[in-house]
Amino acid sequence: MKVTWKQLLKIGVGVFLLYLAIAYWGRVAQFGIAVTKAASPIIIGGIVAYLVNILMGRYEKWYFPKSKDLILVKSRRPVCMLLAFLTLVAAVVLVVWLILPQLLECIGIIVAGMPAFIEKVVARTIATFQKLDLAVVPPEVLQTLESIDWQSKIGELVEVLTTGIGDVVDLLVNAVSSVISAVITGVMSLIFAIYLLNGKETLLKQFHRVTRRYLPEKFCARLNYVLRITNDCFRRYIVGQCTEAVILGVLCSLGMWIFRMPYAAMIGTLVGFTALIPVAGAYIGGGVGAFMILTVDPFKSLMFIVFIVVLQQLEGNLIYPRVVGSSMGLPGIWVLAAVAIGGGIMGVAGMLLGVPLAAVIYRIIVDDVKMKEAEEQAATENPAEISAPGEITE
Repeated sequence: MKVTWKQLLKIGVGVFLLYLAIAYWGRVAQFGIAVTKAASPIIIGGIVAYLVNILMGRYEKWYFPKSKDLILVKSRRPVCMLLAFLTLVAAVVLVVWLILPQLLECIGIIVAGMPAFIEKVVARTIATFQKLDLAVVPPEVLQTLESIDWQSKIGELVEVLTTGIGDVVDLLVNAVSSVISAVITGVMSLIFAIYLLNGKETLLKQFHRVTRRYLPEKFCARLNYVLRITNDCFRRYIVGQCTEAVILGVLCSLGMWIFRMPYAAMIGTLVGFTALIPVAGAYIGGGVGAFMILTVDPFKSLMFIVFIVVLQQLEGNLIYPRVVGSSMGLPGIWVLAAVAIGGGIMGVAGMLLGVPLAAVIYRIIVDDVKMKEAEEQAATENPAEISAPGEITE
């Protein structure tokens, strides 16, 4: 194979850039963080656009798909985009409306009952020491603990937590600046997402034109193939994950209603919402739910823990692999492996991204294996038609 000076130049430049990245990794990392932070509105807008596009595409299939009326055709994109945004906002508002009021009520019950609980614990501890006649704790300490007004102490603690510690002016300035920055980022991300959704076909055509112009033809074909599979796997994963979360939330609420547990609708919604985190998400919502039920009935809280463990086992081993795995063509065993490996590497983000990335790799490998097997079978059936090395046959 003859090596040209252009190839040598590309190799040399690549090695030099790799050396700079390794030698000055700290500065390179800081530069990457700064660029990522500056581009955060674009990144967030792209993610929002991708999620909204799933709903918008579904609505566009329902919004007079066969109509040739010019008004309906021109209004299809903005109307469906608005419906998709309204659907997401309505889902968030519904979740907050179901969870937040009862969560605040439970926190109020805990704060109100904390002084009596502490006094009871202190009284039982003192009685235990007195019965055992232990000299470990001096009598003066026991008398001091017994004479403390825990009601006032809890009130002072709550007052300190609510008023804050430190310079109030600096805290207020930092809070206002953070809120303004978040609002600006959110508005810019929303505007960018709307532009992406409105002109997605044009942007896609421009992307294909640029790649065909500056990249080799075979590389463009492989790139389009990988991007197509990646988009399909992520889309199927998001739809399957949302479907699984709804199923788990409904089953949780139904089971709690059957066993007469409090906060059935609220905890079911919370468990379904946290179930968007694969496999382990329901345990997070279950822990919060058990704590809330504990403020009403400790025995039912224990019952709920047993119930959520059983439900999670059914969900993790039966519902999740079938709903999410089958929607992407990924076997259930690889779904569980992807969640475990992704969570071990990147935590919650790894759990969210592990399954669709595993599905992409799985489909690429399966397609490549099938193609190689088909080539080998064709070669054994028709040995006279085997092409020379480097020659492509029709």
